[in-house]
Amino acid sequence: MNKTVTTIMIVDDHPLFRKGLQRLISFEDNLDIINEFSSGREAIDTAQKDNPDLIILDLNMQGIDGIETLGIMREKGVTSQIIILSVSDNEPEDIIHSIKQATLGKLALSDRLTTVITESWSKPQEPQKDLLKKLTEREHQILALLTKGMSNKSIANKLKIKETTVKVHVKNLLKKLNLHSRLEAAVLLIDTKHH
Repeated sequence: MNKTVTTIMIVDDHPLFRKGLQRLISFEDNLDIINEFSSGREAIDTAQKDNPDLIILDLNMQGIDGIETLGIMREKGVTSQIIILSVSDNEPEDIIHSIKQATLGKLALSDRLTTVITESWSKPQEPQKDLLKKLTEREHQILALLTKGMSNKSIANKLKIKETTVKVHVKNLLKKLNLHSRLEAAVLLIDTKHH
């Protein structure tokens, strides 16, 4: 029984987290960590060269964060599936579950985590660009600011509108895009930009 092995790259600036994840993954026969990096910038060239099956990115890294790293990787033609882990993702079992879901090609989103797996662009999916066309000009503005990691309050100040108005817009645009969280919206926008 020859299982296909999923090659994995870990990009996270916490050595202990990387070590813990390595240990967990080592128990899984069909998962193999081929390399790991402590920053997004270091990882980009290798990701381009090796194009692993799966890349695990830490959202809040020093230097360029997970979403920015994802954007650059997609721009450079990296087609790996990508999991972005936020600070709250400290449940190792959930992360392993997400990895398994990703290897099955599913969009894995757990209720307890804000883990986002962006499907490789080569997989068939409803054209996200068409969904983006449903947004109003104001919603597009807010989506672009969300991608920069801005809070509702910062967006409200920048656009000179009330914070409650921003919340309503965010809720509406997530609904139109069939998404659950701001993080997904940010990833989606970066993903569609680079396709």
